[in-house]
Amino acid sequence: MKSVSDKIETLRTAVAVSTLRTTPDAIARLKTNDLPKKDALVVARIAGISAAKKTSDLIPYCHPIPIDVVEINFEILPEKIIITSTVESIAKTGVEMEALTGASIAALTLYDMLKPLDQEMEIVSTKLFSKKGGKSSHKEWVPQGFQAAVIVTSDGTFEGKREDKSGQIIKERLEAYGITPSYMILPDDKDAICAKLKELCLQGIALIFTTGGTGLGPRDVTVEAAREIMDRDVPGIMEAARAYGQRRTPYAMLSRGLAAQKGKTLILNLPGSSNGVRETLNAIFPGVLHAYGMMEGAGH
Repeated sequence: MKSVSDKIETLRTAVAVSTLRTTPDAIARLKTNDLPKKDALVVARIAGISAAKKTSDLIPYCHPIPIDVVEINFEILPEKIIITSTVESIAKTGVEMEALTGASIAALTLYDMLKPLDQEMEIVSTKLFSKKGGKSSHKEWVPQGFQAAVIVTSDGTFEGKREDKSGQIIKERLEAYGITPSYMILPDDKDAICAKLKELCLQGIALIFTTGGTGLGPRDVTVEAAREIMDRDVPGIMEAARAYGQRRTPYAMLSRGLAAQKGKTLILNLPGSSNGVRETLNAIFPGVLHAYGMMEGAGH
C-alpha cells in the first residue's frame, strides 16, 4: 500500500454512477414491487452502502478509512436504472473507490434480483462522476512577483560547524511552487534576527521562513525576534503544524514557533530539525498561500 502518512485529513467526497439496462416490463414490475425477490431497491441500497464501507476488504491497495456518509439513490427510466453512490469521509485519502464500489454492488444486486425477468440485462457502465477534497481541491495560486526568503538561525551553522539541511528543505518546497527564495544564515542573536526581518519586510518580501530557535534552549530567540516586530500573530497556522506533528512525535508540543503578520508579509518560525520542517510544510502547504488573497481583502 502507498503511504499516506504525510497527508492531512480533509473532507473527501466522491460520486459514482452505474447504469443497468433492462426491459420496460422489468422496470414496470420493479416499480410495483411485483418481483420474485421482493424489495429490490431496498436490498440494493443496503448492499451498496455495506459494500462502500467494506471497500478496503475487497480491493487490496485501498486504505481502510472512516466513512461518514454513504448514499445510494436510484433514477428509474423506461429502459434503464441509474444508480448514484455518494460517499463522504474526513480522511487522508480519497473515497473514489468507495463510491465506485457502492454503485457497482448496488447495480449487481439489482441485476441478481431482476434476472428472472430479463436474461439480456446488462450493466452498461460504472464511472466516477465527481470527486472533491485533498490538496487537489485546495490549490492556491502564487501571486505575480511573489518573493520569499529563508533564514537559518543557528550559531553552529553560522560558524560553519554544522551543515544546514532544514533551510534547504524549505527552499526545495518553495521551488516546487515556482518560488525562488533568497537564503541566508544568521547566528542565534535576537537583534541580528530582528534587523534582518525588518529589512526583508521593508523590501516587500511576502513570505519569510525561519528555521531554528523555536525550542527551549538558552539561545533559542527566533520566536522573540518575530514577536518583537510583528503587527499581529496568526495562531491557526502553527496550531495546525503542531497538531500535525503531535500525531507523529510527542516532542512537537515543545516547539514555540510563531506565525506573524507584518504589513503584507508572513513570518513563519519553523523548527530547526529537518523532520520538524518537513512536517510543518506538509501541514501548512498549500493552504498558507490563501493568506495573500485575504490580506488583499478578497476574504475566503
